[in-house]
Amino acid sequence: MIPFNQSVSILTLHLTLLGTLFLVATPIGNLSDVSARTREVLEHAHAIACEDTRTSSILLRSLGITSSLIPFHQHNEHKKLDTIMRMLESGQDIALISDAGTPGISDPGFLAVREAHRRGLRVSAIPGPSALTTALAMSGLPADRFLFEGFLPPKKGRKTRLETLAEYETTTVLFESVHRISRLMGELKNHCEPTRMIAVCRELTKQFEEVIRGPLDEVYQKMENHTHLKGEFVVVLAGKNYKEE
Repeated sequence: MIPFNQSVSILTLHLTLLGTLFLVATPIGNLSDVSARTREVLEHAHAIACEDTRTSSILLRSLGITSSLIPFHQHNEHKKLDTIMRMLESGQDIALISDAGTPGISDPGFLAVREAHRRGLRVSAIPGPSALTTALAMSGLPADRFLFEGFLPPKKGRKTRLETLAEYETTTVLFESVHRISRLMGELKNHCEPTRMIAVCRELTKQFEEVIRGPLDEVYQKMENHTHLKGEFVVVLAGKNYKEE
């Protein structure tokens, strides 16, 4: 039997020979939000796993970082997963980033994190920008308890999810693209009472950052009459029984 102290030493040696999976939050719009720690980790990573190499290349060029990129997205996540794990097991550090914000939130990142934990690999998070928490804080709606729905399913199950969230008594946060935001607003109008408070946030941290807030029927009209609906959207919907003085 190996003595306890020697077992600990062997385990420590084993961990030092393995790479680390770094979860690195990237700007959701404003490049000035890159922290010194984020820059340091991206510079020293053996490779960077990312959703879209074109989007990530823009960020890395602005930072003067030349680390190699590994495309890791919903269309190849299972094929690339083993490659990333083998690199970590060979002692290479891998940084995982999303197109914007914190990886693992509404993107394939969680698969890599889960597999790394399963294999006993080290995972370290570099906190930073998050569209979810930024919009929630800016909404002026209760944030002591909230439900994150992310992107609703485009077809199957969408109506059921809308009917369910319309009954929630806690604040709900949704993501939506510019191509479907009008559809989502119409669906919320049909499923929720017109006085339900809502905040629609877009272009967060950018020059034209905007929060359209108020009762659902009023916000719906403002959105319908808006002439510059661009960017990604975060919709914060108040709970069913929430009232404002």
